[in-house]
Amino acid sequence: MKKILAVTGCPTGIAHTYMAQESLEVAAKELGVEIKVETNGAIGAENELTAADINSADAIIVACDKTVDMDRFNGKPVLEVSVTDGINKAKELIQLCLDGKVPVRGGAKQSGAVEVGKQSVGHTIYKHLMNGVSHMLPLVVAGGVLTAISFLWGIYSFDPTSSQYNEIAASIKEIGGVAMGLMVPIFTAFIAQSIAGRPGMITGFVTGMLANSTGGGFLGGILGGFATGYFVLFLVKSMRKMPRSLEGLKSIFILPIVSVFVMGAMMLLLGEPISALNQAMMDFLKGLQDSNPFILGIVVGCMSAFDMGGPVNKAAYVTGTALLAEGNFYFMAGVSAACITPPLVIAIAATFFKDRFTSEDRTAGLINYILGCTHITEGAIPFAAKNPLKVLPVLMIASSISAVLTYMMKVQVPAPHGGFLILGIVNEPFIWVGCILIGSVVGAVLYRFVTPKVEQETTITETISENTIDFEELFDQNTITIDLKSTNKNDVIDEMIALLDENGMISNKEEFKVAILEREAQASTAVGSGIAIPHARTNAVKKANVAVGISKNGFDYDAPDGEKCNLIFMIAAKETDGNLHLQTLANLSKKLIHEEFIDALRNCPNEKEVLTVLSTRG
Repeated sequence: MKKILAVTGCPTGIAHTYMAQESLEVAAKELGVEIKVETNGAIGAENELTAADINSADAIIVACDKTVDMDRFNGKPVLEVSVTDGINKAKELIQLCLDGKVPVRGGAKQSGAVEVGKQSVGHTIYKHLMNGVSHMLPLVVAGGVLTAISFLWGIYSFDPTSSQYNEIAASIKEIGGVAMGLMVPIFTAFIAQSIAGRPGMITGFVTGMLANSTGGGFLGGILGGFATGYFVLFLVKSMRKMPRSLEGLKSIFILPIVSVFVMGAMMLLLGEPISALNQAMMDFLKGLQDSNPFILGIVVGCMSAFDMGGPVNKAAYVTGTALLAEGNFYFMAGVSAACITPPLVIAIAATFFKDRFTSEDRTAGLINYILGCTHITEGAIPFAAKNPLKVLPVLMIASSISAVLTYMMKVQVPAPHGGFLILGIVNEPFIWVGCILIGSVVGAVLYRFVTPKVEQETTITETISENTIDFEELFDQNTITIDLKSTNKNDVIDEMIALLDENGMISNKEEFKVAILEREAQASTAVGSGIAIPHARTNAVKKANVAVGISKNGFDYDAPDGEKCNLIFMIAAKETDGNLHLQTLANLSKKLIHEEFIDALRNCPNEKEVLTVLSTRG
């Protein structure tokens, strides 16, 4: 018997993950194929594939919209598709594996191999960017915290010519500085690696180092990472027709030399324009010295938060440092305030608006208290990179408020770095801290409103199964309707919420709807096959319930396939219900993959029969 392996996963790690698993398992059973499916859901990886599994497999299907470890499959026939294809084309995918029409990962494409689906351009770019962010974040934390610790001996404790010099502090500062210096190279390298694999990562390191040395910074790292990744990918594809006997020459000699030279030359060429831009901004800022503090604060705040350690930020910082040498401590006070604010915005938001962060991001966000208090702006970069069009403006507004207030209060800061560790030499230390906190709190509140609620991960270790949920308690005949009237998404949501409200399942319709719409803002909960599963966990729920609606004519629900939906499950869970909504989603997803189950629901003559079908296990 043929053995197929599969990996499923969607960005939120809930419904589509388990629907793809169920669909592949059902298709494999029909085709007489042994299959093992690893799910990468909200509760983490389950049923993980072992080395023995991979070695004995005839082919592997990766139906994912999130990054998973692919290198473990090198040398095996691997079919990479979207999770939607895993749901809708399971039998076709398995048949391709049986027919040998699957490309070998790290090898040549087999004859007749078929592409069955592609991810959207936007989602692909986002996935590459997040690969860089996830690898960069530990360096930001490690380097930033170590640098902050070194300041405990004094702001100039690393300088051998200073009376504050301490050998231990200098060593810690050096270690932290090296880690921070690797931030952009790592970021660039892993963006390139996500696009072009290991060849891209090697060249990406070089590109990232040059982005640092030429003043490109964070923005240069993004440009360099994507440019390197796609250029290396182009080279790899261009050299596929070379004789196999030259494989070693291609991978060790031609590819790295050509890619490093071309990408290195590109970054060197960017150095002069970036330097000229920095100089122009310095001249402009000097011209604002005696202008209105409101205008100066906005300019400094926006520059400091725009790229957080990049060339624009450095232009403001270098100007402030140069003016310190001339005895002007006024300008640097606003620059420092604006640089301290972004990480504090993230830290405060992670403390009071936990539902805007995953558990991992929330932990990293709290570390920004340390980074912000010690003038390390880069701690906010990973969070801005995830949603730059919304988060960067918030950080710029917050930094501008802090800088404007600092200039208006005539605060003077005589040191170029150190954050709150230099309060002893600030002329108005408490006023300065207050200015920064006002800007940071405003930014945190704005962050809460511009970012969607995140589907929280759970730390439970038990396997989700149908036996963990009692359907008789979750479904109620009174919250089931077989005659939905609405024809569009918003009206359908209102109609289902009204059903829950009328039967005492929720205490606040408006609050519950906000929670539902916040989840929809992340991605439509239409899961295909005419089904939608909106869900929310909120204190507006009095009793956990799944409302069910069936429409005879169908309704528009932003379905990925563009088709109308005619079956909706609205899951209402209390905050104290833990992972109940995740379990319910997983369970429903597994049931809804079976056409006979869906048909039975749609053909029910009344609500009582719907409840009977839903309560039937199997």
